[in-house]
Amino acid sequence: MEMIEKYGSPNEATMSRLIWYNNGPWKRTIVYRDTVPHNFPTPHPDFLEQVIDYRIPVHLADELTWFDGSVYIDRTAGEVSAKCHMEAMNTLSLNLVHDIVIGTRTVDKARMFYAEVAENYAKSQQTCPYTERLLFPEQRLTNDPGISYFDC
Repeated sequence: MEMIEKYGSPNEATMSRLIWYNNGPWKRTIVYRDTVPHNFPTPHPDFLEQVIDYRIPVHLADELTWFDGSVYIDRTAGEVSAKCHMEAMNTLSLNLVHDIVIGTRTVDKARMFYAEVAENYAKSQQTCPYTERLLFPEQRLTNDPGISYFDC
């Protein structure tokens, strides 16, 4: 209901998900009926996925998976998404992904910062720039179709 109040009626609706396209800073927002248990930084259900165009350097894929298992990389499509239970936490995750990519935070420092911000948000709804908006420029032409080994 929160996403409908904020972004209006979804562009697609099925029995298992609601989908918005190009809503706010997001390329796509998906609310799933079925939740996935996630324990970082504290136990909660993941059901809200938000996608942006973003090119992840291949050599950082493992590090980003270690940072947060609910960050998903689609190298071919040139997308990265975060899946949590709150939009503010998805925004936080993606801002920290960017910090890791540009080298301003290590994975461990990003995890500690995430936990601290999430705790403050949960206890007192205290926001910070990392939970309020994406803090990096929008990327375009981020897809990576790979290299063909065969001419068809």
